[in-house]
Amino acid sequence: MRAVFQWNLGTRTLELGKRTLIMGIVNVTPDSFSDGGNYIDSEKAAAHAIQLLDEGADIIDVGGESTRPGAKVAVTAEEELRRVLPVITVLKKLRPDAVISIDTYKASVARAAAAAGAEIVNDVSGLRWDPQMARTISEIKCGAVLMHMRGRPEEWRTLPPPGDIVLLVKRELREWAEAAVLAGVRRERMVLDPGFGFGKNFDQNYPLLARFQELQSLGFPLLAGTSRKSFLGRTLAKDGKDAAPADRLHGNLAAHSALILKGAHILRTHDVKAGVEAARVTDAILEAR
Repeated sequence: MRAVFQWNLGTRTLELGKRTLIMGIVNVTPDSFSDGGNYIDSEKAAAHAIQLLDEGADIIDVGGESTRPGAKVAVTAEEELRRVLPVITVLKKLRPDAVISIDTYKASVARAAAAAGAEIVNDVSGLRWDPQMARTISEIKCGAVLMHMRGRPEEWRTLPPPGDIVLLVKRELREWAEAAVLAGVRRERMVLDPGFGFGKNFDQNYPLLARFQELQSLGFPLLAGTSRKSFLGRTLAKDGKDAAPADRLHGNLAAHSALILKGAHILRTHDVKAGVEAARVTDAILEAR
């Protein structure tokens, strides 16, 4: 069975485990692999976030920098804030109760986003790339998602084989979570994410999915993001051509159901309505056990 947690976001808590929570993705970027450029305008991005909330999203994850495979040029903190702050501000004005996550690895962006109303920092680097991030999260007293990533995006195509990918992810997530605690981040504020596709090649994602339940031994709530990922596109290929990101929905729903049955507490997705409905059915299966 899936463990139940109270995720402390500072001003409130979210119960995790009784049902699967859905995190809706709002990329305010020109170059994200799936929806880059669709919501670069802050008004369009805020309207999209409202739509996702109406479709049942529990959390809105706002990101201003793409970490797609091969990405080389980092976005400055100033540019990232120019993209995301108007979206967070408008969203909090229109939906004051909305739970907002800021997808960033920069401490200065996390601090400014929290001041604007974000209550979660979703850091793809596991709080490792910015030496001030753990301290910042401790000081602003928000929730945090620590994601596992092998290397940097520009290195992914040349990384050496990891051996047992599940054991590697477990070991490094445990180490990074312990480092965060030592830096002052309280355990009840943390959620862990194995980082599907982030430094894992196509074939390495399926063992991570098949053995996802092993991550429960880490003792933290678990978030998973497989939405429109390229490993799904390869599996769904036709005539030697990978399925386009927009054509990966049904494959992703299969992955979502498997992840819920294996202990995922939160699913991060572009397709909220479908994700909410699939989660409700899979949660019913889980409860019937």
